[in-house]
Amino acid sequence: MLDATPLLRLYARHRGRQLANLDPVAAQTSQLRDLARSARNTRFGHDHAFAEIKSVADFQARVPLRGYEDFWQAYWQASFPSLTDLTWPGLMPYFAVSSGTTQGATKFIPCSDAMVRSNRKAAADLLVHHTANRPHSRLLAGRSFMLGGSVDLVEQAPGVLSGDLSGIASRTMPWWARLRSFPPPELETISDWEEKIDRFARAALDADIRAIGGVPSWMLILFEKLAELKSQNSFHINMLNESFELLIHGGVNFDPYRDRFAQAFENSGAETREVYPASEGFFAIADRGDGDGMRLNLDHGLFYEFVPVDELDSADPTRHWIADAELGVDYALVISSCAGLWAYVVGDMVRLIDRAPPRILMTGRTAQTLSGFGEHLIGEEIEAAVADAAHAISATVTDYAVGSLFPDDGAARGGHLYVVEFEATPEPERLDRFAAVLDRHLCETNEDYASHRAEGFGLDAPLLRPIPHGSFVAWMKHRGKLGGQHKVPRVINDPALFAELLAFTDPD
Repeated sequence: MLDATPLLRLYARHRGRQLANLDPVAAQTSQLRDLARSARNTRFGHDHAFAEIKSVADFQARVPLRGYEDFWQAYWQASFPSLTDLTWPGLMPYFAVSSGTTQGATKFIPCSDAMVRSNRKAAADLLVHHTANRPHSRLLAGRSFMLGGSVDLVEQAPGVLSGDLSGIASRTMPWWARLRSFPPPELETISDWEEKIDRFARAALDADIRAIGGVPSWMLILFEKLAELKSQNSFHINMLNESFELLIHGGVNFDPYRDRFAQAFENSGAETREVYPASEGFFAIADRGDGDGMRLNLDHGLFYEFVPVDELDSADPTRHWIADAELGVDYALVISSCAGLWAYVVGDMVRLIDRAPPRILMTGRTAQTLSGFGEHLIGEEIEAAVADAAHAISATVTDYAVGSLFPDDGAARGGHLYVVEFEATPEPERLDRFAAVLDRHLCETNEDYASHRAEGFGLDAPLLRPIPHGSFVAWMKHRGKLGGQHKVPRVINDPALFAELLAFTDPD
């Protein structure tokens, strides 16, 4: 295969200069004006006087915060699937099907041709950042493996298709990228996830894979299959190819997987790079080292707002943007996009950690707060505590979920139960230490949790249920949620869903 990396380097130098000279406030102001101008003759644009919007303040005064259900009921439901000139000009050609919640209610997120171009630009920026950090890259001498969901799309109406974002990306992929993509088309259409992993792994053994991307838990399953095929006890990233150089991860917190992948990457020279793609847009990409945050994509047809999480349900929430958002604060991310989402509450929490350029950490879901007793634990705190506990006992956590156990009649307190899948289940003494370290970490990082745990005042010590390796895959299959686009729900606030997990993993 012809090595196209020299062409990538030429583009990367040009785009790198653009990014270096980009003024965040000016770029976001321009993006909002362009978006409002493009949609001024849509129904939404007329309803909110887009023709009169000259500034961010004008926009925020005219357009209230909305969630998916608000848009669905007010603008999309009556005309679905043929949305024409409603919230974005023209006929909406694609819908990214997303659960959007751990409970799995189906959502149809509009995806315009402009959003397809935005996602392509973000993918190109990912390569730009990789090239800047790896000047001698030969990434485009081989193939890039995207371990995503189903590529099958459903025709909802003439000219209107819906499906997983992976399918939309596959259908709209430029020819030059398709030449360097993996897996081949005949494997992409396999619907059974277990068969797909097996076929992917067998095909990857003989392919020149230079990069792979996906959700960490599903990539681990693929790597385990590779190790099995090669009769090895553990995987190393070089099992894919000696020239492998990039692992792209996103969708969930990487901390619980960091040690496992660090071992696999040892002495390989490859790197990991975090991304923040969503059905609503491709928001950010790590442009520096692992764990250093992700750079916001500021000139991709997206406008970002940041709302204090505790104000989301208030009548008049404070709405920051890149000009005045504070560092170190957990905000609900709100976006307006070139797919016709306006002041749309994504459902994610982010923290701005740099201004020049703006970089963020994704700290959890706004609905992923564990607070059955007023302890107010956020997803990031739980992720960090699990990672700390696993490190303390030198164990690898494959996945986990946590929910509340409420007191039975006559009991004074409730608590949390962590259902944890280890790569190899530790001995009882190490499991006790895992629970103790997790509890201590949360007490040290969250004052509300600490006060509830003080002398057992309002919350019992966390309980731990270790489950055999592969149990979460089996549960997700049981729920019909097996595949790269589905994630194990980490924080489960739905009592029925948590009860289902407990019943499924009950050793008796």
